[in-house]
Amino acid sequence: MKRLADPRPIARLALFVLAACATLAVGALAGTLAQAQTAPGTDEVARYAGLHAAAHRGDLPALAKLISAGAELNGRDSHGRTPLHVATFARHPAAIRTLARAGADLGALENDRYDAVTIAAVADDGESLRALLSEGASARLTTSRYDGTALIAAAHLGHAGIVGQLIAAGAPLDHVNNLHWTALIESIVLGSGGPRHVATLRALVGAGASLSLTDREGRTPLALARARGYAEMIRILEGAGAR
Repeated sequence: MKRLADPRPIARLALFVLAACATLAVGALAGTLAQAQTAPGTDEVARYAGLHAAAHRGDLPALAKLISAGAELNGRDSHGRTPLHVATFARHPAAIRTLARAGADLGALENDRYDAVTIAAVADDGESLRALLSEGASARLTTSRYDGTALIAAAHLGHAGIVGQLIAAGAPLDHVNNLHWTALIESIVLGSGGPRHVATLRALVGAGASLSLTDREGRTPLALARARGYAEMIRILEGAGAR
């Protein structure tokens, strides 16, 4: 009787290929998320006038003059950006404060559904974020095509300092986006397990983020960290009582 080949090596190879494909898919998604925002381009900026132009330059005297003359604070450019969005993309915290104090809509969403807080969070721009939050902007809005939050965006990118600011401002720790990920889960699955994402995870765990909410396949944060071999994340999660 002919002896059948051992199927185990083939099964192991299949599992390896599936794992590799999953890793590549998550990596591609991370890149897509990071590029989801659309900052004003050179040609668009060249066409700016009025408050949009002054906001992009961070020109405080021009902003004050235009505001006094009754310029539309929440006018939109071709991508739905207000002057506040433009000032945030350009990293001008003083211009942000000027527009906010004049009555600009701090929660306005541009065409990609980002508010100024999420724009600053993605850019790892702590000064602009501090200006927005101190002027009354909310850290609790649902933003982006992924129905996420500024906290989820910052956690995905490993912006631990931004994560700390947002937590202090009352950002929802356990919001679940339409990928079925929380900020804690994104710090694991969209990171490399390196120092920035470890610090992000530590901040979220310390703030009381849920250790039991799962991804769409029912995997807990601890299971996701174990699957990737992220030793320091595993240690933090286990130390906090995760299962």
